[in-house]
Amino acid sequence: MNDAAVLRGARPADADAIGRLTREAYAKWVGLIGREPLPMQIDYAEAVGRHRFDLLYQAGDLVGLIETTPEGELLLIVNVAVRPDAQGQGFGKRLLAHAEGLAADAGLKGMRLYTNQRFVENIRLYGSLGYAVERTETLERGVVVHMVKLFAP
Repeated sequence: MNDAAVLRGARPADADAIGRLTREAYAKWVGLIGREPLPMQIDYAEAVGRHRFDLLYQAGDLVGLIETTPEGELLLIVNVAVRPDAQGQGFGKRLLAHAEGLAADAGLKGMRLYTNQRFVENIRLYGSLGYAVERTETLERGVVVHMVKLFAP
C-alpha cells in the first residue's frame, strides 16, 4: 500500500461517490448470492447523516471507505469497501485498523461486524485480524455471520 493514502471524514456532498464506490466494490458478490448485497441498496445521502464515514484517498482518488456507528459498548462496522482495482493493497486492513483506533479512543470495548456467510474471503480476512464468529443468523435471503473483536482489558 502506498503510504501517500489519506483518510478524511465524509461530508454530505460525498454521498454519490460513496454510493458509486460501494456498488463497484460489492458488484462481484451479485452473481454469488443472486441479488445485490445490502450495501448496494442504501441511500447514502441519508446514511451520511446517520453514521460516520471515513474515506481513503490515494493520489486524489477515492479508493476505500468505512462506515461505523456505536452499538452499545462496541463499534459496529456497517460497511467497509475498497474499489476493485485497489483491492489487495492493504487498504481494507488500514480502514479496519482506523476503525479500531476510533473505538479505542472512544473507550469502547471492541468491534462488531456482519457479513454474508458466502463471502468466505471476507470472513477469512476478518478472522486473520482477530475477529471471531459470535453467531450466525438465518434470514430469508441468506445466512449472516456476526463477528466481534474485543480489545484486551
